[in-house]
Amino acid sequence: MIDLQGKSPKLLVIGDLMIDHYLWGSCERISPEAPVQVVNVKSESAVLGGAGNVINNLNALGAQVDVISVVGGCEISDELKKLLNNINVSSKYLITQKDRITSKKSRIIAAQQQVVRYDRESTDEISSESQKLILTSFKSIINNYDGVLLSDYGKGVLTFELTQAIITLANKNDKKVLIDPKGLDYSKYKGAYLLTPNKKEASEATQINIKDDASLTQAITQLKDECDLDVSLITLSEDGVAIYDNDLRTRPTVAREVFDVTGAGDTVLASLGFALAYGYEIDDAVEFSNLAAGVVVGKIGSATASLNEIIEYESSLNKSTSDEHIKTLSEIAALSEELKARSKKIIFTNGCFDILHAGHVRYLETAKSYGDVLILGLNSDRSVKALKGEGRPINTQMDRAYILAALEAVDYVVVFDKDTPYELIEAIKPHVLVKGGDYEGKEVIGQDIADELKLVQFVDGKSTTKTIEKIQKS
Repeated sequence: MIDLQGKSPKLLVIGDLMIDHYLWGSCERISPEAPVQVVNVKSESAVLGGAGNVINNLNALGAQVDVISVVGGCEISDELKKLLNNINVSSKYLITQKDRITSKKSRIIAAQQQVVRYDRESTDEISSESQKLILTSFKSIINNYDGVLLSDYGKGVLTFELTQAIITLANKNDKKVLIDPKGLDYSKYKGAYLLTPNKKEASEATQINIKDDASLTQAITQLKDECDLDVSLITLSEDGVAIYDNDLRTRPTVAREVFDVTGAGDTVLASLGFALAYGYEIDDAVEFSNLAAGVVVGKIGSATASLNEIIEYESSLNKSTSDEHIKTLSEIAALSEELKARSKKIIFTNGCFDILHAGHVRYLETAKSYGDVLILGLNSDRSVKALKGEGRPINTQMDRAYILAALEAVDYVVVFDKDTPYELIEAIKPHVLVKGGDYEGKEVIGQDIADELKLVQFVDGKSTTKTIEKIQKS
């Protein structure tokens, strides 16, 4: 996979902001007043929707995000600003048009099924004054960003004139504009870097029934030519993503199991923008967005994918490289918090693992059986020498780390240079601490931090020291 770890591109989102509101309850009877279900509401939740879901996805990936949009002079707007503030996204570029109602879609859910949805919103085009204010803000900040994402939900923010003005100005400043389009007339998106329509949307926009390779080629080239795009894309659901610039190719999807495609288009737009912002070629960016979408459709409801989830998912598909599983202290501390938030049980063990043998592998496989994610603290070359003496280690710390990270049982490796792994254990705060059976009755470093200590017996006759002695005698 392309390496996006530790990078934080700055992206600007412009489009229709909304709130997705959920009322969760149960239904046990029919109303005596009318033949309708009576739902006993037990809880409710609200999340950013529309362009806000693109923002959520960028935020989960670690991007710096700003947003330009128009909101109404209503209580829903105040609620929306609080949701933005909760993810540290500023609302300073939001323009208030008092006669509008900010979109809020409320869904009543009973027994995991949607009973009804009711919307409160304005869908007419924003005023000419609001359009001028958006363009003024855009002109003043355009050069602060690595890319511009337009999320069009057809709620009136991205008018024809405003969209064309944004694209023209972005192109003059060498900023790529990526757009999730809406409607039948794509002429307002002319000059964008790329669009992300799905097969149904592309069929409707081109009036070509996409049913085979020939019709796909016709539709995707027509979109590129008519909209003057740098790259033409059509997402094909389970068949992947079709790409056309100088030639046509399809990048296959990587979803293992699909639970819900809600918001997948937002994830594709966000992940493409995130990858392209650092200059990656379109094929690599599409591969990355396919992985992100694969994570998201495996969740229920509008969801996001973090970089760590994408790496973990890619690893499960046997596509990741070992070095993607080697982390620094700060990276593993942040990752541990994320894993715990996802209810993962973390196991920690440590050691030198100088010359890997069957005893090591069985020890690590047993350790992994105690939870979900095994993090291995690896002694640095300096600390191995201090423990084992001159001539050790045989293999350098990065060679040892790379080999260990390739093992199926090991999820992450962290090299530590201290005399003990206490600082590392303190940063991870594992649920389970694992050590060898020779620690029976002894104090184990870090057992005051972990919830549980497990001791694993070594395999008789297997040790690095004995291996080295055998080599020296031969």
